[in-house]
Amino acid sequence: MDDVSDRIDPARAWVAVAVTTVAALVAGALAFPRQVYDGFLWQYFWGPVVADGTGSACAQRVDGETLLLDSAADCQQAMGIVAEPGYTRLSTITYALVLIFALVGVVFLLRRLDIGRDQGLFFALFPFMLFGGALRTVEDASIAMLRETGEPAISFPLSALFISPFIYFTVFFVTLGALLLSVALARRGPLDRYEYPLAAIGTLAFTITIGYLGWLAISTEVLEINPGIAIITLVGATVVAALAWVGTERFVPEVNVATGYMGVLVVWGHAVDGFANVLSLDWSEELGIPTYSPKHVVNSAIIDITGAVQPESVSEAIGTAWPFLFVKVAAALFVVWVFNDEIFEESPQYSMLLLIAILAVGLGPGTRDFLRATFGI
Repeated sequence: MDDVSDRIDPARAWVAVAVTTVAALVAGALAFPRQVYDGFLWQYFWGPVVADGTGSACAQRVDGETLLLDSAADCQQAMGIVAEPGYTRLSTITYALVLIFALVGVVFLLRRLDIGRDQGLFFALFPFMLFGGALRTVEDASIAMLRETGEPAISFPLSALFISPFIYFTVFFVTLGALLLSVALARRGPLDRYEYPLAAIGTLAFTITIGYLGWLAISTEVLEINPGIAIITLVGATVVAALAWVGTERFVPEVNVATGYMGVLVVWGHAVDGFANVLSLDWSEELGIPTYSPKHVVNSAIIDITGAVQPESVSEAIGTAWPFLFVKVAAALFVVWVFNDEIFEESPQYSMLLLIAILAVGLGPGTRDFLRATFGI
């Protein structure tokens, strides 16, 4: 048994599983379109994106045709296969499994390319996390224009590339292409390190996306520019990250031993998410931005608990979302502390990729949240 396992290349096995799964889904959809495509792929994965991208209350699949319904009442009365914007339990579990499977595949790729053992990959991918959050804001802007003018900035189905969860695949493949191109330039071209072109491509993608949002704000009346939101969020997150670094270095320096400045960036990214949520939820009226509702389950629970135990006068003065910032920073510090030298020594590429994912989980949504408020979406 051990001889057999030793002969199996894990990377080749991963590719075989991926190809087999895709082939099985395609074959099943062609052979049994009602059961496999309509009742599974469309209902749980593509249908919700169709409803979201078209600004519909839901989408209905009838005799191989897609119908768009504009009211919740029509959706409740609809028979057969109906898909609403958002996630279901099945789709959430499936996407989680796909994410884990993809992370394993990326680890195999990093090992094959013999990269990702040091901090260079972490910092080079930082602009792509900002790019992902900004790209999701583009879809928010497009939906806002659809509701105000009847015409989206980006028409469906192209807009599906920017809708969650498909946007994660879009950012992933853009990042993967940039990584492969950068490695090729470093090994076959005039560059010494792949990290420089990789960071440059990510920065360019983020800059173009921000430029497009700025153009929409200038050329339309749907968007506006509130630079104070971005300034408060970014400066506040920077101050919090600096205080966290100074405090841990003085009192518990072992927290930063393995991660160094990577840990600072992880704390900063989650502080951005914390500040963006606090400003959007508690200070929207004072800042002159649209009113938002909490999207995180944890955030909603924190708001409910704070509102219950905090005096009403205090809640009216400072709001109830502020503990979310401290929870985010504390959680980030705990994660940074967990990443010790032993973890990086045992599996450097996997550990580095996992730390990158942890930063992206905070910075991606945080970037989207403060950009939405900045552009009044």
